Amino acid sequence: MNDSRNITTDRKQSHVETCLNRPVGFDTRTTGFERYEFTHNAAPEINFCDIDLSTGFLDRTIAYPFMISSMTGGYARAEDLNRSLASTAEQLNIPLGVGSMRQALENDAYRQSFSVVRQEAPTIPLLANIGASEVAKGLSGRELELLIDIIRADGLIVHLNPAQELFQPEGNTNFKNFLSRLQILTSTLPVPVIAKEVGCGISSSTAARLCEAGVQIIDVAGAGGISWQKVEEERYLQQFEHDRRFSPSALPELLNWGIPTARCLTGIAELKEKESRFRRTGIVASGGISNGIDIAKAIALGADICGSAGMMLKALHKGVLEETIVTWMNDLRAVMFLVGAQNIQQLKKTSISII
Repeated sequence: MNDSRNITTDRKQSHVETCLNRPVGFDTRTTGFERYEFTHNAAPEINFCDIDLSTGFLDRTIAYPFMISSMTGGYARAEDLNRSLASTAEQLNIPLGVGSMRQALENDAYRQSFSVVRQEAPTIPLLANIGASEVAKGLSGRELELLIDIIRADGLIVHLNPAQELFQPEGNTNFKNFLSRLQILTSTLPVPVIAKEVGCGISSSTAARLCEAGVQIIDVAGAGGISWQKVEEERYLQQFEHDRRFSPSALPELLNWGIPTARCLTGIAELKEKESRFRRTGIVASGGISNGIDIAKAIALGADICGSAGMMLKALHKGVLEETIVTWMNDLRAVMFLVGAQNIQQLKKTSISII
């Protein structure tokens, strides 16, 4: 294995450890969900036991409007992590996304750390993953085929992470030609493409450009959860303790850069309402989702389903992954009962107000 592959392996492991053990959340930005509230319905005319959380995703029926978002792969311990994540997702009948698969293209030694998810989860929607900078550089037909084949994926996530790459010690900030090459990718690939930020959010104008390039689903991954700028700054300082890249007065704003998740949702929902050509675009809400009330609010603001990575990683580390997801779904049922929504479609039509 060459040095670059060692660096990638070390980085992936470092990402997981940093997210688990360091304070890398946003300081000055929240998801924005706290600004919204539902109107209580004192006569809901439904039975709590009849509330149905099932919904559709990628032409499948899933049990809950929730997915375990992309986390990891490509190093030794990742196989065990992905096995546990996939087993839980299969048990609960919810989708799962894997982490960036760039290393699987570079080195077949770590492909099992990704392919294990399909072995553990034969029936649920699984999403492969590659970065925007890799798309901008150009991917061959064989590489695209390999990304899908490794996990027999139902879709491909293209993750957008310019802020993370900017802060990453070994980051790739070459994003030129991304949209034109994304359009080639979407026209070639036999599965849907999901464009996903990693924590800084997607604006309505960017969403429109992504949809014009053939993207079918937008995962907003807004500000309010993990700041990947902070994750990479932690790693940078470990390597270059006394080196200053940015001025001290600018650093706090750069580390907290991003669009709150709720604002992303309202912006893209307005775009879909105004532009009929975008109306069929799916929306995933992620970025700081921390309970079932957040999920309910996100759906009322326009999301089809929600996702979480950081909170799921911590729950898995504590041995309470399935319990955490089930508890969140109980939160969601509680909100639906209190607003009188018997299913997810009714929740999507439920009014929600700015406080």
